[in-house]
Amino acid sequence: MSLSSHLEELKKKHESLSTAVEHAQRSPGISHTEITQMKKQKLRLKEEITRLSVH
Repeated sequence: MSLSSHLEELKKKHESLSTAVEHAQRSPGISHTEITQMKKQKLRLKEEITRLSVH
């Protein structure tokens, strides 16, 4: 997998997770802990995207 395709895949995962977080925040059945975990995962993806984009 090339770097550019890997970055695109990470960006897609980040966007998907962003949508999931927004949906979870509007859903009363989703716990705050689950939302926090999704946000942390989203942040890790963003950090990885940034790290790979710089190099």
